[in-house]
Amino acid sequence: MATVLKQAPIGNVKEQRFSPYENNGGTTMGVCGKDFAVLAGDTRMSQGYSILSRVQPKIIQLTDKCVLVTAGMQADMATLHKTLVTRIQMYYHQCGKQMSTPAIAQMLANTLYYKRFFPYYTFNVLGGIDEQGVGAIYSYDAVGSYERVKYSSSGTGQMLVQPLLDNQVSKNNQVNVVKSDLTVNEAEALVKDAFNSAGERDIYTGDYVEMWTVSAAGVKKERFELKFD
Repeated sequence: MATVLKQAPIGNVKEQRFSPYENNGGTTMGVCGKDFAVLAGDTRMSQGYSILSRVQPKIIQLTDKCVLVTAGMQADMATLHKTLVTRIQMYYHQCGKQMSTPAIAQMLANTLYYKRFFPYYTFNVLGGIDEQGVGAIYSYDAVGSYERVKYSSSGTGQMLVQPLLDNQVSKNNQVNVVKSDLTVNEAEALVKDAFNSAGERDIYTGDYVEMWTVSAAGVKKERFELKFD
C-alpha cells in the first residue's frame, strides 16, 4: 500500500514584500510659445497621507535656456538632476559652450534609457528655447521615450490639468475657434489656473508653485501660493 506524505501545517505564514520605489506626489507642467517656455512645479512632498515637506522644489535650471521639472520619487529626482548637471558641466568644459536645449533633451532620454532595467521613478517635463529662439517642451516617460510638444504635464495631478491644457492650448475638437499661439502672459495665467484647479482636487498638490519662464532674456522666476491643507 502506497504511503501518502502530507505536508505539515504551517501557521501564521506572512508574505514579505519590498519595493524600492515611493511616489512622493506633486504636479509639474510646461507650456511653450513662439519664443518662450513656461515650466512649473509645486513644492509639496508627500508619503501616503503624510506631508514630509511643504518647500521641496521639483524644478531645476540646467542652462540659461533650459529648465527641467520632475515628478515622482524625490530620491531618484535628486540623483537624476545631479547627474544631468554634472554632464552639462563636463560638456561646457570640453566644448567651451553651453549645451543646447535639444541636445539636453536627447541626453536626458539617453540617461533614462540607460537605467531602463532599474528605472529612475521620475516623470519629466523639459523646456526652454532652441538655437533658433523657438520655445520647446519635451515630454518623457520613465525609460526615456520622448517627444517635442507644445505643452505637457506629469505627476499626481496630471489627469486634472492635462484636459485643461488640451482645451485651452491646442483647442482640440472645437468648432468655430481660431487657433493662435499663446502670449507669455496668457501662458503664465493658464499655468496658475491649472495649478489652482489641481490643488483643489489632488491632496498631493499644494503649498507653493515655482513657475519659471524661459526666454531669450534668460529665466524669470516666480512663486505663488496654493492651499496648505
